[in-house]
This record gives sequence, C-alpha cells and structure tokens, in this order.
Amino acid sequence: MAVYWRIREELSLFERLRRAYYKLLRDEVDQFLLEKALTKSYHNFVAKNIPYPFIERRELKPRARTPKVEYECQNSFLVIFIEDSIPPEHKKYIRFFDSNRTTKTNLLQSKTLPLDSNFDRTQKYLESAHFMDVFDELLPVDYALLIQRDPTIQQDKNRYSISHFHVRVDWPITDAAEDLARSLRYISKDLYEKGEKYAELVQKKFFEYYGLPDMVGGRRTAAIVSAQYLKRIPYISTIYVSSSESRALIRYAESGVSKSVLIKLTAKKMSKIAEANNMSVPLFTRKYMVARHGKSGVFIFKTAYAPTIHSLPSEGGKLRGLKSESYWLTVDYQQILPKPGVWDAPPLMYNLIYS
Repeated sequence: MAVYWRIREELSLFERLRRAYYKLLRDEVDQFLLEKALTKSYHNFVAKNIPYPFIERRELKPRARTPKVEYECQNSFLVIFIEDSIPPEHKKYIRFFDSNRTTKTNLLQSKTLPLDSNFDRTQKYLESAHFMDVFDELLPVDYALLIQRDPTIQQDKNRYSISHFHVRVDWPITDAAEDLARSLRYISKDLYEKGEKYAELVQKKFFEYYGLPDMVGGRRTAAIVSAQYLKRIPYISTIYVSSSESRALIRYAESGVSKSVLIKLTAKKMSKIAEANNMSVPLFTRKYMVARHGKSGVFIFKTAYAPTIHSLPSEGGKLRGLKSESYWLTVDYQQILPKPGVWDAPPLMYNLIYS
C-alpha cells in the first residue's frame, strides 16, 4: 500500500505523542461505533419484531455484491476522523464552513438538536464526559460528521472535537478514480486517455479497491471518495460508514479496509471456538456474545482485507494495463471481536468466509 502519511520514525516527539493520543481516542470511537452500527441495530430489528438480515458469507468475499435492500432499522452514518485538522484550502471538496460548525446556534437552526437541548460547546470534545451522548445524537445527521484536532488551541496541545456536521464530500467519483489509477500507474494522466470502456473499468476497480460493489450510492460512495481525497493530506485519517444496505461497519484507515458484521453461531460452533481458545463456553459467551438469537448466539465478526499486487504501485513506476479479471483485494484475516466495552478479551481468529 502506498504510504501518504509520515511514519513514526519521521515524526517529532510532539507528533509521535499526537499520533499515540489519536490512536487511543480512535479505539474508543471504534468501540462506540461497533455498538451503534451493529448491536443497537440488531435491537432495533428485535424491538419491531423484524427478523435480523444476517450477512451471508459470500457478501464478505472480495468483489461480493450486497443485496440492494434498504433496512430502516439499520443505524446509518458517516464519520471522518483525522489525526490533525484539514487545511482550509480543501474546503472546495470537503465542505466544512462556519455555517455547519457544531455550534449550538447552527445545530438548533438545522433542527439537529431538540429546542430544549442542554448542549454545551465543551461536550463536542472527545475528552468530555458527555461526548458520546452528543456523538450519538449527531450520528444520524445527513452527510458526514467531521472529527479533527482543534486548530484554534496552542500548537503544543492536542484536543479533538466534532468540529462540523452536514459535511458534504463534493469530489467527483471520476476524479477520485483517476487519482487512484494514476497513483497505481494504470493511466499516465487522464481517466479517458485509453477510451471510455477503459475509464469505466477504472471506476469499477476504484470501488473494488475499497471493498464495495461497483457504483453503490449514498454514504458508502462518499466514504471511499473521502478516503481517496484525504490521501492528499499527510496525516492518518479514519473513515467509518454504516449503511442501510450493507448491515456492516466499514472502516477505512492507514491499515486498509475492514468490515465488521453480526453473525449467528450455533451452540456447537460456540463450543468448538471456546475449546480452540482454551476457555469455557460460559466465559466465551460472557465476553463475546452480544445477544441471544433463539438457541444461537450473535457475535461481531471482523474481516480485514489486503491489497493484491494489482492494487499496489507498479514496480519501478512503470505504466501497466488494467485487466478486469484481476482481483484487487484479498481477505487478510478474520476475527470474532469481544463485545464493545470488554477490556480483557482479545479478538479470536475465526475462519468463516472460506470454511
């Protein structure tokens, strides 16, 4: 994978501390969004007596297609979380202005908060005891939430907040696909330099690179366009997206693409997994099971993907041809995650997709 951010050995001591703090905060955001996208969505279905649409194994394979069904019980959102702050010159494509800054006035005018809200500006900072409450309230808002380092405080301090809401990403898909194809040397300059059919294939491969079926709409497209655009900024960034079709929490970060979903395990499978990891079934269910589903248990399953040779920069920067049959992603690892908030249990390796 091409590195667009500076690695730890290139950072000052202050920047190293900032990165460590960012990753610590990101762990907390990970936990909260896993619960919001998956566990709470599951309970939304249960509350309305609607069968939960568990993901099928084939949907987790590279190039898999997601059924085009929108589930209103699924919690959907888009969050952009960046290590520093986005410089103002990028506002042309990442739309964060004074009008959508997270002030109480803006939030009330947009009817994002109830009129009787006790919102205090300090609650939008990740260090606030009430941050997750405000985060939860703002998540359903259309477009994206932007979490970034507050640029108004002293340079030697790190303070992160939800700086903007209703953040639109207005970079065209064609520009994003062109940018990726140029960096991987499938084109030299222009998306259409090898003809229209080649340009269409490049765009399909752009979606495949980010683990999506080609030309999906809405938040997922905004997420991958954001992920590609933010490579222009030399900081680590993390994009989280949950959509009503995917029933997954998809995460784009410096480590690559991952998807977390809910799966159902029978009592027999639970017993096998517990035994393989030298623990009792009661301990396994207490640490990992998020809900009961009849005689089965519901668990959070994560798949991480890795780029193949075809989606890495070409050797020596040589221009190369694009083949539709070449896979751009492969499954890297698969895990059952502990329940959100469980501190003393590690992820467990579990081969689901190709078992």
